[in-house]
Amino acid sequence: MERFALAEERIAEICTEKEIKEPFGEFFQKTAEFLGKTGKILKREQEELSLEELKAENTALYEELFPENYKTSYGNPAYAAEKLGEYGQSFCFLYAELRGTIVYAYEKKWWDYLVCAELFLEIHSAFCEEELPAPKTVEDILRSYVNDYCQDMMEQRIAEGVDPELDFATKIIMESDLEDLRYLYRYGEYVSGNETGVALFLNSLSQEKIDDMARTYTEGYRIGFINTRKDLTKKKTVNIRYNLGFERMVRAAVLQFREMGLEPVIYRHAAHVINKRGASRVGYMGGNANPQYDYDHRQDCALFLDSDFVKRKLRSMQNAYDKYRDLAEVHGGPACIETFGEEPFSPVSKPEALSLSEAQQKLQVELDNESGQIVNRYIKGDERSFTIIAYPVPEIGENFPEIFDEIVKINTLDYKLYEKIQQTIIETLDTCEWVEIKGQNGNETDLIIHLHTLEDIKKQTNFENCVADVNIPVGEVFTSPVLAGTGGVLHVKKVYLNGLQFKDLKLVFDCGQVIDYSCSNFETEGENRAYIEDNILHHHVKLPMGEFAIGTNTTAYVAAEKYGIADKLPILIAEKMGPHFAVGDTCYSWAEDIAVYNPDGREIIARDNEISSLRKEDISLAYYGCHTDITIPYEELGSIRVIDDEGEGRSIIEKGRFVLPGTEELNRPFEK
Repeated sequence: MERFALAEERIAEICTEKEIKEPFGEFFQKTAEFLGKTGKILKREQEELSLEELKAENTALYEELFPENYKTSYGNPAYAAEKLGEYGQSFCFLYAELRGTIVYAYEKKWWDYLVCAELFLEIHSAFCEEELPAPKTVEDILRSYVNDYCQDMMEQRIAEGVDPELDFATKIIMESDLEDLRYLYRYGEYVSGNETGVALFLNSLSQEKIDDMARTYTEGYRIGFINTRKDLTKKKTVNIRYNLGFERMVRAAVLQFREMGLEPVIYRHAAHVINKRGASRVGYMGGNANPQYDYDHRQDCALFLDSDFVKRKLRSMQNAYDKYRDLAEVHGGPACIETFGEEPFSPVSKPEALSLSEAQQKLQVELDNESGQIVNRYIKGDERSFTIIAYPVPEIGENFPEIFDEIVKINTLDYKLYEKIQQTIIETLDTCEWVEIKGQNGNETDLIIHLHTLEDIKKQTNFENCVADVNIPVGEVFTSPVLAGTGGVLHVKKVYLNGLQFKDLKLVFDCGQVIDYSCSNFETEGENRAYIEDNILHHHVKLPMGEFAIGTNTTAYVAAEKYGIADKLPILIAEKMGPHFAVGDTCYSWAEDIAVYNPDGREIIARDNEISSLRKEDISLAYYGCHTDITIPYEELGSIRVIDDEGEGRSIIEKGRFVLPGTEELNRPFEK
């Protein structure tokens, strides 16, 4: 507290003093004013502010990131470089790290706030000297900050992931008056019209409907354990991930999970750079004031990523999991509520932003690989499960209530009907070792998929009959292909992957691995290839086809067409609306040795491929830590045919419609 008082006093002085010459003076003054605001919130006792006061405070904290203001924000790498020249990247990095003080203030994390404030003051002090510090001096201060606090920040993050007593969000969910929307502002997250709109909409629903929505979600989690023959009774915690506004459903889910013997573990998306994962947000979150800001800072680790840091982070991670070993052992895995309907985001690639060098990309791959192994040693892949469900937000359009109701229906479709139809498809697929997929209407897809050899078709199958358990809604059959013999071109005219738009995406496969790729998002081939390398390949030289699936949820497809929302659907639903192909790990990664069975009792034997099998010799070669699904929509799908050894084909789909006898019901939504 003494350190905090000293830091607070010095920050207040910087707000008004003129010691530092331009172009740096403005940065330090504006940032000191920002830290002054968050410092006051940190010290503030819980008090009754009005809804209007809370809205104004929330806007004041986030408005600098709004697209209309971002052009002159130091969080914008282009502006920082223009104003501060060779110091731009370092100050832009510092700006992003200091924005974490917003959430530290609301959570009363004094230590987290203090180390950020002291970092700011250390750099400010360096600029108070007669001579400007060299750019490398500023970078070294930032690197020292990262290295000095790596262990503390890693330990805190891992504790948040397994310890139910770290219950900041749980208390908001379970103790707030959810009809009083002031609770949304207690998190410190940005609150947009989506968050308030969802909260208001859920408040208009009956408790019975809320309980039913939650039950679909929690039962999917429970059934996931049953279907994979994992013992849920060994588990004591479940990680709930959600967007603000869904608290009423989450509260019902918490009560239902507790009936299963599971306590909630609920953590925020990472604020410290050490724990961030590119532009993705993992954990609970509010609105996104500007997705371009997240994209601009997705590779901020380039400032400090070297072999020493990789060793330090892995050692810190290992030490933290050792400390929380008992809690990790009884953790069951994530239960995720995703949202969709936000305005599609197509990023701008900025040369001024920090970016990983080729050597750093290899280090990042190594770090991800080793991190995955550490996690799996403590939260074992063959003992954990997950579930994911998705709902729209008001930004989807004026038909939001109608669309929400439609998605609720889609999430609760008759899985017994789909199970029967999908079994018919699987029985046909199991008669051959090859599947041919071709596009139409300008789609250039031309793929051949090699399936595993079934030694006993009465007891074995290649495809999982996927009903509504871990991946809600119902509607796909999927397998892990044999890589040898799998090849060709996968093409999609437009697709959204992890919130990013890809135009005219093409992946070329040989021996089951991506060997070439292109898209048309940017003007140059180099920019387009870098975009794919960053966001699909994740800097791996090659990625295998980890999954081939046929989506059967034509009801979802027709609803998407009816409301014009196909470009806004998450992959969770989109993957059920046509064939999809995942690049990266198989669906069974880290759990290949657990026998999995379809409802008909046959074992799904296609859990491995030539790469995941390497775990038996060298586990570091077996996994990539990524799995990205890419779907071909029905209108771009020419055909899916099984091909026998003589080259003769039997059709499952022709011209975007199911033609296999026994699947006619899947075409009915098209006819309505």
